[in-house]
Amino acid sequence: MDLQLHGRTALVTGAASGIGRATALALVAEGMRVALLDRDAEALSAVAEECAAGAGAGAGAGAGVGAGAGAGVGAPRAVSVVADVTSEEQVSRAVQEAVRALGGLDALVCCAGVSGPVGRGIDAISLAAWNTVMAVNVTGSFLVIRAALPSLRAASAASVVLLASDSASVASPGMVPYCASKAALVQFGRSLAVDLAGTGIRVNAVAPSVVDTPMSRSDLGSEAFSDPSFPVQSAEEVAAHVAYLVSPRSRAVNAMVLLSDFGFSARSGFPA
Repeated sequence: MDLQLHGRTALVTGAASGIGRATALALVAEGMRVALLDRDAEALSAVAEECAAGAGAGAGAGAGVGAGAGAGVGAPRAVSVVADVTSEEQVSRAVQEAVRALGGLDALVCCAGVSGPVGRGIDAISLAAWNTVMAVNVTGSFLVIRAALPSLRAASAASVVLLASDSASVASPGMVPYCASKAALVQFGRSLAVDLAGTGIRVNAVAPSVVDTPMSRSDLGSEAFSDPSFPVQSAEEVAAHVAYLVSPRSRAVNAMVLLSDFGFSARSGFPA
């Protein structure tokens, strides 16, 4: 299916690794020009190079990495903007820089996130650790979306996609801050979609179960992925869901959560 994304623009947060990286590569492969936002400058630069290479010969003279203006000949296929999503000042500057480089903004994908304390009860979780998870996973999306709204409103048909988790609706032991933050993110997206109704901006979320990413391997241990007893999806599979929700093909889909958990949440606990 042609997702009708060629020539459109997107800003992806958390783009230096994991689902953010996979999303950036997927959107570039669909012909989009992408701004990559992350606080890890070195890793971000590597992803920008991957995006340029991934654009391939089909990108023509427009392929490249670095700052640019507008979407004309020689415009970059990927630009990097370094920022911490918890900093209002850094986010404002980074979004402005991204919009200038891309010449506008059609889509925003918020992938920046942290898992926080894993395997700890609430009595062993500090206020600082709790606040960090909420600041990155929830407030970070708020800051980026708020800064990007003027540019999204100027687009003919804009889309915002939030990277949530099945942990927004089901819980695993020892992950209270993460689960709470993803549930908050889902409701933030729904509320925002209602607020922006009629503006041409859609807001949806993707909620995957376990994804094979550096963050998941850090939390669960790489050995857990060698012969997992649970279903695991790839970052590229999640990125494909994001690409569809960014696409004009999904223009009737708004305020929704795309749950990709292999059907596990549908199972009853009834012992039959």
